[in-house]
Amino acid sequence: MLRACLGLNYYGRMEELPGAFGSSASLALRLGQTVFSTASLLFMCLDVDFYGYTAFCYLVTVMGLVIPWSITLLVVDAYSVFIKCLPLQRRLIMIVFLGDMILSYLSLAAACSTASVTDLLLDADRSYCLPKLCGRYQLSAAMAFLSWFLSSASCLFNFWLFPSL
Repeated sequence: MLRACLGLNYYGRMEELPGAFGSSASLALRLGQTVFSTASLLFMCLDVDFYGYTAFCYLVTVMGLVIPWSITLLVVDAYSVFIKCLPLQRRLIMIVFLGDMILSYLSLAAACSTASVTDLLLDADRSYCLPKLCGRYQLSAAMAFLSWFLSSASCLFNFWLFPSL
């Protein structure tokens, strides 16, 4: 039981896949996801006119889902790293993997749609979107892309961990 709690293999060595759930690299990935998704949401919501476009509302909705997911797993990863007692179970890793995969697809779709609508608004006419405002929308899309990248990396690391359990 103590070996399982500490994450030790048969030989007493620590088995840790970098970036997998419960590791310090996973903690860094979750922290980055939380920071970038929060920044994306804040840059989008600084303007009161974001609800005029469906793509922007979609980004706000998806980032509203990503933030609590990332914060929850950030807390679990922090507990695992500092207390070093998180037994890895197949069901837990599968839930984390599926959640990361679904949210990474949604984040990619939201970032792409926001970037394309912003680009369309900038190219169409300056009256649709002021340069300062469209700059904020572009920054929000960039933060969403960075959040997606970290989420997909976390998904892949947990996918690689799954067969070893």
